[in-house]
Amino acid sequence: MSFINFAAREINCKIVYYGPGLGGKTTNLQHIFDKTSAQQKGKMISLATETDRTLFFDFLALDLGTVRGFKTRFHLYTVPGQVFYEASRKLILRGVDGVVFVADSQEERMDANIEALDDLVSNLKDHGYEFEKLPYVLQLNKRDLPNALPVDKIKKELVRRDEPVFEAIACQGNGVFETLKEVARRVLIELKKS
Repeated sequence: MSFINFAAREINCKIVYYGPGLGGKTTNLQHIFDKTSAQQKGKMISLATETDRTLFFDFLALDLGTVRGFKTRFHLYTVPGQVFYEASRKLILRGVDGVVFVADSQEERMDANIEALDDLVSNLKDHGYEFEKLPYVLQLNKRDLPNALPVDKIKKELVRRDEPVFEAIACQGNGVFETLKEVARRVLIELKKS
């Protein structure tokens, strides 16, 4: 749920990048952070293990205009993809306004994608959210790899509600901002309704 700071005339929205371990969630945020001007972004906080995998979350405040005279600020988070960080993943979803599911397109990662997606739906339900009503976008990452499944095959397994689907190569920046713009647009539509 968005947090409104009346004194600062600011609406703060939370977008969470969710998906299996090593699927490209952190790479998405790192690209957004690197390509966003200093005036539009906050400080990125990254907590990682010695193997450089995301342990907790990345945080980025991104200013994307105004709603009814209030500045909107998007806070972007990733969750750790590894299953043994389930409590952290669940905690990071608290107060979420929109979700990007970053799927790994590699054939051998499809089971991990399905498991992470089922986990997302379950954790949202535990927080009282209805997956079907939350602003949500599916990103198919790692499209450049030789073992990437055809898009139609991935969509058949992962599309749950006729959500927008974006192909991406996050390490090159392909599809990263398109994904962010769409989930932000959907969050803003929900904000304007309330």
